[in-house]
Amino acid sequence: MKVLTSFPLMLLVLIAYNGLAFGLAGEVISWDSVLFSLSMISGVDLPVRLGEALLAFGLVILFFEVLKATRVGSASIVDHLFSTLVLLVFVVEFLLVPAASTTIFALLTLMVLIDVMAGFSVSIRSATRDVALDDSL
Repeated sequence: MKVLTSFPLMLLVLIAYNGLAFGLAGEVISWDSVLFSLSMISGVDLPVRLGEALLAFGLVILFFEVLKATRVGSASIVDHLFSTLVLLVFVVEFLLVPAASTTIFALLTLMVLIDVMAGFSVSIRSATRDVALDDSL
C-alpha cells in the first residue's frame, strides 16, 4: 500500500506528454491545436490549446505532489526517491529526444524540479522541527 501512496503523480504527466507527442492515440498532433473555446462575460472567446491544457494538468498534479510532500515517515523517503527518478527521466528526455525539445516540456520539467525541491525542503524542515522538539525534552 505504501508503494501506491508513493507513486510519483508527475509520471502521469510524462505519460500524457509522450502519448500525445509520439502519436500513441493514432496521429501526431500539434500543441497549438485548439481543444475548446470558452466564451467570456466580456464577449471574447478564450481558446484553450492542447499544450496549455497539458500545462494546467501538470499544475494540478504538482499541487497534489506538494500535498504528498508534507507527509513524514519512511514512505516520504520512497516518494522523494521516485520523484527524483522521474525528474531524471524528464531531464534526459528533454536533452536527448527531439519531440521533447519544446517549451511545454521544459515547463513540465520545471514543475517536476519544483516538486523534488519542495519535497526535500519540506522533509528537511520537518526533520529539524522534530530534532528541536527532542532537544527540549
